[in-house]
Amino acid sequence: MARRSPESFLPLKSNWLHILLSLVDGEQHGYGIMQDVLERSGGQVRLWPGMLYRNLQRLAGAGWIAETPAAGPPVAGSPKYFTLTAAGRRRCAQEAERLAGLVATARARRVLRKT
Repeated sequence: MARRSPESFLPLKSNWLHILLSLVDGEQHGYGIMQDVLERSGGQVRLWPGMLYRNLQRLAGAGWIAETPAAGPPVAGSPKYFTLTAAGRRRCAQEAERLAGLVATARARRVLRKT
């Protein structure tokens, strides 16, 4: 699969941002990512397994995450773990900055209260 330029992913899909944010503090398996997103979003964002693993594959194809090798010999049914790459960390930060700019504009225009 040919790599796309980072600009072709602007703005970042919200599910992708949720996944990248789940991996900021360290590697995580798919179920852990699903639970983290569900908890962090107050139950508003639910990543179903099919959707999650398609998105994980796309994020890996973009070079933003990587599957971490198993510690021991592979066992059928063992969870796959994923980690954030340096490029993924930069892209996550870029998207957070973009969103922070939108929030600042909304506050300046009194759409949101200043806190």
